[in-house]
Amino acid sequence: MRLLDACSRVPVDATPVWLMRQAGRYLPEYRAIREKLSFVEMCMRPDIAAEVTLQPLRRFELDAAIIFADILLPLEPMGIGFHFTPEDGPVIEKPIRSARDLEGVHGIDAAADLQYVMDAIRLVRHELGGRAPLIGFSGAPFTLASYIVEGGHSRNYAYVKEFMYDDPVGFGRLMSLISDVVVDYLLAQIAAGAQVVQLFDSWVGWLGPYDYELLVLPHVRYVIDKLKGRGAPVVYFGNGASAMLHLVAKAGSEVIGVDWRIELDRAWEQLDGVAIQGNLDPLTLLGPPKAIEERVADIIRRAGGRPGHIFNLGHGLIPQTPPDNVKYLVDAVHRLSAAPI
Repeated sequence: MRLLDACSRVPVDATPVWLMRQAGRYLPEYRAIREKLSFVEMCMRPDIAAEVTLQPLRRFELDAAIIFADILLPLEPMGIGFHFTPEDGPVIEKPIRSARDLEGVHGIDAAADLQYVMDAIRLVRHELGGRAPLIGFSGAPFTLASYIVEGGHSRNYAYVKEFMYDDPVGFGRLMSLISDVVVDYLLAQIAAGAQVVQLFDSWVGWLGPYDYELLVLPHVRYVIDKLKGRGAPVVYFGNGASAMLHLVAKAGSEVIGVDWRIELDRAWEQLDGVAIQGNLDPLTLLGPPKAIEERVADIIRRAGGRPGHIFNLGHGLIPQTPPDNVKYLVDAVHRLSAAPI
């Protein structure tokens, strides 16, 4: 399969493409389900999660499915309650802002505590029948810590940075606990049938290189080291991390996702010996086909025919994205990158 070959930097007949948040609110069939069920209910019902995972593959010639879930799902079995609100998204009920707050927070048995995710993975693998690989995922340690400490989304990540600076040992305890949870969660997903796993470090771009290297990178490297040799390549995506790709590379993943804030060829110069995933600005898909075509062509040109390019967005699809533009994008990637016969 193209995606798995690209992860191993094996030449392919056309660049594989999948899209972050490819299953979601931009699809009317997703919205029809969402009118009847809450977001968490959708995640916790394996039949629904599998259906939502497969919806985009019925519409578009995507080269991978990614399991429908949410990065916060491991928090509840850890003893960290949360809920979703229509206005503010996820809300952590008791944020952890000091080492004292860690009392009662613990590791998990992901295969049992998050069995509904594993059941959804098994259902999707069965339905795919080998026509495309399935990607599992987790939030990376810092991104999960950011939610846990901030209490939800944040404008400036002041609480998490205050915790980091005031008590680096206590913050390290939190990061170590989360890292072990992430390892267990992703290993359970691989055992259930995930063929690739992605670590989403959505908020790591709020850190400077010094703090990232000192306080975050060791935990990411720990997670990736534990996953190596388990039968599924690891993609590490650090949103906003384009200025410190030389450090991101030290995490050791087989594939590195890059956002749209750097040209793909410049990123590749800093990332020797790995596959690269990216990196179209997702808002390009609000434009006309001509604009999409031009920017896809530029990324394909910058990839330069190197084996190991996986086309993706530099972050996730937004709800306003027209499905017809997603189809145009996927078809354009395959058409423009196809190896000459």
